[in-house]
Amino acid sequence: MKKLLKHISPLAPDDSGACSVLYELGGIVVICDAGGCAGNVCGFDEPRWFVKKSALFSAGLRDMDAILGRDDKLVEKLAKVSSQINARFTAVVGTPVPAVIATDYRALKRMSEKKTGLPCITVETTGTNLYDKGEEEAYLALFKEFAKEKLPTKAGKVGVIGATPLNTGLAKADVIIDGLKEKYREVVCFGMDSGLDEIINASECEKIIVISNSGIKAAEYIKEKFGIEYEFAFPCIPKETLEKTKDMNGRKVLIIHQQVAANMLRDLLNNCNTDCASWFSIDKNIAKENDFHIKDEDDLIEKADEYDVIIGDISFKKMLPKYNGEFIDFPHFAVSGRIWDEKERR
Repeated sequence: MKKLLKHISPLAPDDSGACSVLYELGGIVVICDAGGCAGNVCGFDEPRWFVKKSALFSAGLRDMDAILGRDDKLVEKLAKVSSQINARFTAVVGTPVPAVIATDYRALKRMSEKKTGLPCITVETTGTNLYDKGEEEAYLALFKEFAKEKLPTKAGKVGVIGATPLNTGLAKADVIIDGLKEKYREVVCFGMDSGLDEIINASECEKIIVISNSGIKAAEYIKEKFGIEYEFAFPCIPKETLEKTKDMNGRKVLIIHQQVAANMLRDLLNNCNTDCASWFSIDKNIAKENDFHIKDEDDLIEKADEYDVIIGDISFKKMLPKYNGEFIDFPHFAVSGRIWDEKERR
């Protein structure tokens, strides 16, 4: 039971991550479940649900249809919806049941495209991994399906991968765009305040900006296919967090967030010894020697006393009642479901 969370809420799962990437792109997104997983996405993991419309559905399969893998039922429903909604593609997002019964997603893709006449992407999430894995798979599937042609490069245009509420705590792209506009003429956040055309035209960018580990594989694909370089940035650290971390002189600091965000904050700290940690994926290529993956709550509890300052989502403080150092809030929506006031990002 080491993975049991006793102090913090469950972390956002991979199917929520996939839906977060696909949410604004103008497709019909179907969560392959009997209803429960879709409720989790819309009720807890997708803040745009209340302010921006999206064709995001549960497959609504009866228990036995889901368990027996009645793909024809799903495709029939998908075709009916596509006749009523002017969508540009369809997407099927996996959950635990299709994972357990080994659903053939390639067959599902072929059946759906034949029945609807629309491109279909499938994201083989299982509901048992964390959100960054689902985002990673969704980004890669999107660019492989739609970014096929090398277009003339637009000088000063950059594309941002990883701009989801789960990574940033933002429901709009304004803060990210403002943070990059000083350096670049045109900034596009793929999947946030942008649609499918921006994915199709990704090869116009002179550079890709990756703001979360979930965007690394897609950025590598774009680099291999179109020769476009990528770099890391996180231009949306809350102003309040930055204010409270100005004076860290001589202190030992631990930053907990998704890896790119943690790294970017570390780069802004001066004259201190700083390690980064994450509950989510750790890429060895951008990690430093003492950075680590948090395995469970006990893992963080055991290591906390090594640090004078911990910077992370305030929900982590509940599991550290005996910690005597300073705790600075650095909110992470995938952990606590807290949207940060956008004014505090500027």
